[in-house]
Amino acid sequence: AMAGAAAARLRAEIRRRERELRGLRERLRPSWLLGFPAELPPLPARSALSAAEILRYSRQLVLPDSVLVVGCGGLGCPWRSTWRRPAWAAWGWWITTWWRRATAAAGAARRGARGRPKARSAAARCGGFNSAVQYVPYRGALGPRSALRLVRQYDIVADCSDNVPTRYLVSDACVLAGKPLVSGSALRLEGQLVVYNYRGGPCYRCLFPEPPPPDTVTNCADGGVLGVVTGIIGCMQALEVLKIASGMGSSFHQYMLMFDALEGRFRNIKLRPKKADCAVCGDSPSITCLQDYEAFCGSSATDKCRTLQLLPSKDRISVERYKELLDERVPHVLLDVRPQVEVDICRLEHAVHIPLRKLEEKDEEYLQYLQKRIREEKQRTDEQTSFPVYVICKLGNDSQKAVKILQELPVKEFGSVLAKDIKGGLMAWATKIDSTFPQY
Repeated sequence: AMAGAAAARLRAEIRRRERELRGLRERLRPSWLLGFPAELPPLPARSALSAAEILRYSRQLVLPDSVLVVGCGGLGCPWRSTWRRPAWAAWGWWITTWWRRATAAAGAARRGARGRPKARSAAARCGGFNSAVQYVPYRGALGPRSALRLVRQYDIVADCSDNVPTRYLVSDACVLAGKPLVSGSALRLEGQLVVYNYRGGPCYRCLFPEPPPPDTVTNCADGGVLGVVTGIIGCMQALEVLKIASGMGSSFHQYMLMFDALEGRFRNIKLRPKKADCAVCGDSPSITCLQDYEAFCGSSATDKCRTLQLLPSKDRISVERYKELLDERVPHVLLDVRPQVEVDICRLEHAVHIPLRKLEEKDEEYLQYLQKRIREEKQRTDEQTSFPVYVICKLGNDSQKAVKILQELPVKEFGSVLAKDIKGGLMAWATKIDSTFPQY
């Protein structure tokens, strides 16, 4: 009789779990059919955790909250491993891109996920680790029309994005919705962590009222990043969210955490207090609704490589036209202005290498070298017209800056030089001219 009663209890438990599983699948479906639901699906009523769940979460039990993670790249991926265990009510991922070639930082999260949206892949894998947590993936461009409605459905927001417009958008939305924002960033060998709009602390605009000029901004696609750095900062973000949700609080609304991987050092930088005249969180805010952040920042809300337009079209040529000049053996100098570390990855053999930084510093040794190469190439032609110098970099951004410098070189020393930038740089060369040329 006891064995029969135990079997009946197990069958009842199986039926309950199957109903719960069906409910979770139904809640996930609308987010992919409709872009994102009007409201966060309601959580199943739970009066208490089961004995098995209490055992599983014995080290990590926290108060139930919901968390929105914006971004699923190098910063967002570490959340999968750190958050698949806590007894969390619900959390969502918002991301605009699909898995293609993996970066080292995000590669671990994409096993078997090529061609799938990042958020969907991450939610599926997390659900496989812990089906008791509700993971809601969102796919689409996070913009002014959708951000505020979405942010209001969650208790805490984590910004794992990699572009300036999205940072302003998410911060303003959190202020208007009254939500704390845990913001992380990483570039090369450095990382930062701040908690905005929390316990009277400043918002993003308090620290950065105006966006930086677009041509001064470097993201991970442009400047690179060490995967370990994004992993450390991403895990620190997850820790701060857990502390806020559990009621322990975070000290990073008063300090900015700075991580230097090269020195292996963490530093805390005291933040300025909340500004009374801040445009969004001040005493008399002028921003009461979300705006066009791409127009405000002068750049696209994407973590992909930037495309700048610093020169008129007459000072630029396409990679196709440059290939024609090469085939015609037209005398010229090709100047590669990338950093040495990028030149070591790949280069065009006939290019002269002078880093942009050396041109900006007017480094005498490098300028003399450039003058010597121009003089040598000029000997191959009898023409008295301006001698062509074509400038190339990875994407066609730094090369435009270099052209502006070359246009100001003294004619007495360098002669008449016609400097032009090659649009799209070496990545355009690899895409349109030489498919065997490495892309990075």
